[in-house]
Amino acid sequence: MSKQAYTFRLYPTRKQRHRLQETLDRCCKLYNAALTERRDAYTFHVRQHPNYYDEATRKERSRELSINYYEQANQLPAIKAIRDEYQDIHSQVLQDVLRRVQKAFDAFFRRVKNGEEPGYPRYHSRHRYESFTYPQAGFSLTHDSRVCLSKIGSVKVKLHRAIRGTIKTCTIKREGDHWYAVFTCEIEPELLPETDEAVGLDLGLLHFATLSTGETIENPRYFRQAEKKLQTLQQALSRKKRGSKRRKKAVNHLARQHRKVRNQRRDFLHKASRKLVNQYGLIVFEELQPSNMSKRPKPKQDENGAYVPNGAAVKGGLNKSILDAGWATFQQFCTYKAEYAGRRVLFVNPAYTSQICSGCGAIKKKTLDERWHECECGTSLDRDHNSAITILALGRRVQACLRSPAL
Repeated sequence: MSKQAYTFRLYPTRKQRHRLQETLDRCCKLYNAALTERRDAYTFHVRQHPNYYDEATRKERSRELSINYYEQANQLPAIKAIRDEYQDIHSQVLQDVLRRVQKAFDAFFRRVKNGEEPGYPRYHSRHRYESFTYPQAGFSLTHDSRVCLSKIGSVKVKLHRAIRGTIKTCTIKREGDHWYAVFTCEIEPELLPETDEAVGLDLGLLHFATLSTGETIENPRYFRQAEKKLQTLQQALSRKKRGSKRRKKAVNHLARQHRKVRNQRRDFLHKASRKLVNQYGLIVFEELQPSNMSKRPKPKQDENGAYVPNGAAVKGGLNKSILDAGWATFQQFCTYKAEYAGRRVLFVNPAYTSQICSGCGAIKKKTLDERWHECECGTSLDRDHNSAITILALGRRVQACLRSPAL
């Protein structure tokens, strides 16, 4: 069984919209209160026991010092007795809020253990807490295209496609002035017919992707196309007085335009990944790190300590194009679609893939300006096409190693 999420647009009435916003705000307050309780308990016990960071002391006092999900969940009946407004929220919704706090701390301690940047769980303002979840019960779909939410009512929903599998959870999400219902379902995989066709992809900016077959997927550049309009909306927003109604309208207009760009990009990536998975049994990518590739350059200083040009303006434009392409999301879509369809996606080391000749394997060094690959062996083709063929060859070697029995 695999999981799949279905997102549908909600059309609540004015009264229902007010109830949804109230539920969201109260869940946000509960999240922050639970976070405060854990932070205060952690700070108090560390101060009481200076040797808490020692391994032996931490293991010895771990149960005494920790506050877990179950301890906080047991306080919910008392909270409801004191705060009447929480009686208007389904109990499992409140429990899911406390689970989010638990997951945030679990992820924090995992990062600490792995030596990563910890990122202590932070508070959420009412503008940054944007969803609540019915994890098991409290929701249902009716035949007249409505979703019944406990303590809220029957809300109109646009079911633009059929839901497959068994619905497990329902998440109500706010995006700007729009509301959505996200249903997580358990479904059985639909395996596609087996095929020996394989393809290697070289992701780029001139073309979104160049295939080893010589075909190209063009880069739509949705953010670049909407950049001027976004700039105009951002300038209009900066002129509005904080807290005014006109500023709220400007915020909604800007958010709507950003949402349009995001939806256009995701639609393109979904369609391109679906086409590849339906056609090829093996898809090979470079193991890229877009987050590292789009980092800003470090500042440079001369011998007198004065800052000198470091190419930040040019790099900023390149970073914007990399993030606009959505390479990581595209690879993620291909991976989960291939897993669902019984196909395979492999990732290879990107080192020298643009320099290695696909004909003879020799390293032919080229600058970024050189867009054509020429080799003494007679191989002559587009630089990205050559890289895609090399990536496919590396992927076939990895596949052969995975199939061969362990020595």
